[in-house]
Parts: sequence; structure tokens; C-alpha cells
Amino acid sequence: MVNFPIGNTKFDFLLSDAESAARALQSEAATADDGALLDEYSRTVVSAVARVEPAVVNIDIKQQRMSRRGPREIGGSGSGFIITPDGFILTNSHVVHEAKEIAVNLFDGRELRAQLVGDDPDTDLAVIRIDAPQLKHVRLADSEKLRVGQIVIAIGNPLGFQASVTAGVISALGRSMYSQSGRLIDNIIQTDAALNPGNSGGPLVNSAGEVIGVNTAMIRPAQGICFAIASNTARLVAGWLIRDGRIRRSYIGVAGQNVPLHRRVIRFYNLPLETGVLVVSVEKDSPAQRAGLREGDVLIAFNERPIGTIHDLHKMLVGEQIGVPAKLLIIRHTEKLELSILPAESRG
Repeated sequence: MVNFPIGNTKFDFLLSDAESAARALQSEAATADDGALLDEYSRTVVSAVARVEPAVVNIDIKQQRMSRRGPREIGGSGSGFIITPDGFILTNSHVVHEAKEIAVNLFDGRELRAQLVGDDPDTDLAVIRIDAPQLKHVRLADSEKLRVGQIVIAIGNPLGFQASVTAGVISALGRSMYSQSGRLIDNIIQTDAALNPGNSGGPLVNSAGEVIGVNTAMIRPAQGICFAIASNTARLVAGWLIRDGRIRRSYIGVAGQNVPLHRRVIRFYNLPLETGVLVVSVEKDSPAQRAGLREGDVLIAFNERPIGTIHDLHKMLVGEQIGVPAKLLIIRHTEKLELSILPAESRG
């Protein structure tokens, strides 16, 4: 056996070559893996866009506004997407609100006149309809299953550039923002998928090509802070608008967010759900204030129906509940309390 002395120059040189070769092979393998991941990412985005893009429309509107010189006609534009094969289209309220004329440009180049079916400024959602059969339409996903970090794709018509695609991730869930009517919209999705004027009303899509939200707003001075109305909210509101043409809803006057319940509280009271709605603020002179609700309370049931999310609460606050006494079950600190509340009609 030959013993190489420590510091043998030839041996060190050979070892250095071997390490360099190994590192080079690892680098090439990593590059190949990265390339494969990027290819897979690209295929995912391309596939999702191919499924949804034919259902995305450009909306042009004309409004009549009063000025010092009298009435004048102004134009505007936005995006929308077809939700049924017989021509119902979901978009933002602020895109079509008080529109005198609405024109829809389809993916295949056709331009059709549209009629306003219903408009809900409180959630910034509206439904319009075109007269055309056998239309490509989207599928609405369950937004309660979303996770922060999930890949999302926004499709719309920003600044007149039709069918523009941007991609990003879900930055946060359960945000709140004010609609143009002044009502607080809960359960908003925050994303860094770039939105620009004209994207309003377009779909926010998951990797499976399902709509998870309706793009609605951005923070202009910032970059990568954009918002979409969750698909579960959109599904609920669109159904009401298609059925009745308007939404008459009750309200109790709280702003809230989804929170997990402590395991000890769940076990002690044998609660059916593991989440509730934390009261972030209570509106002055509202039914909630008159009922004795406080900031920090957690709503867990309404008329003995469990409340796990803000969406659950919104589904219960329907028009039929206006002026009808209801029981509200809450957790205050660790104590379970029952309050009597009288929902009022939404002033939006």
C-alpha cells in the first residue's frame, strides 16, 4: 500500500479535478430539473388558459353623465366571462353600472349587444346576457379550498389589449375591501398576478382551468397587490341576480374574518365546526351593536345553523331574514353566549 503524504500536490490536484467534475454533473442535473419544472409550469399555464380563454369577453359600455354643459356620453371598457352556454356573463358592477349601452366582443371576433340582468354594487358583481347559443363557458371552483402560494392565472383585456394573460400566486386569503357602494366585501383573494385597468371583471383561474375569483381591483401605487372576489361569493350573487334581477339582503353590521377555534373550546362545547367568524369591527347603530356584539367575539351559529366562514354568514343573511328576530351564538373569550338579533335591510 502506498501512503501519500499530507499535502501531496499531485493527490490534491486529482481530488480537486474529481470534485469539480462531480459539481459540474450536479449543476447540469439541477439545470435539467429546473428546465423540466419550468416546462411543466408552462404547460400548466397554457392548458389552463386554453380552457378558459374562449369564454372571456371584452365589454364596452356607454354611459350618460351630467356636466355643466348638460348630459354627455362617455365610454368605458372591462372584462367578463361566460358562465352558462346560453349567454349569461359575469363581470364587475363598476364595469356596467348605469350603462346606457353594453357591447360584448367574443373570443371568436363577434360583437353582440348585451342586456343587464342584475347589478349588485355591494359585492361589485353584475350579470349581463347576450343572445347566442352553444357558448363556451367556464366552471366555478370552490374558493374555500384555496391555499396561499397556489398558482393563479388572470385573463382579461387591460388597456384594450384583448385576451392578455398574467400569472402569479395567491398572496393572501380572507382579505376585506370596500366596494364603490361603501359596503365592506369580505373573503377577498389577494394575488400578485398583474392587473391593469380593463382587467376588471375578468376571471382569476387555478391550474385546472377553473375560475376561483373575479378580478376587481388593484392598488395603483403598489406592484403585485391585486384583488379578486372569491368564486363562492360570485356563484351565490350570480344565482340571485339571474333569478330575481336584484339582491335584497339583510345585514347585521359587522366586519369579520375567518379564524380557527381553539381545540379546547371545540371539545368543551362539542362544536360541529373548527372555524368561526371573528368580529373585527361593529358598525355604529347597527343590529349587531344593539344586540350587544363586541369586537373580538367569534360567531359560530345563526339560528342554530353553524357558521364556519364569512361565506356561511352571507348565505344566511338573505332578504327573507329582514326584520325577523334571530338567535346568534358566539364565543366571547371562552364563554358560549346566545344573543338575540334583528337583521335590518342592507342600505347598499
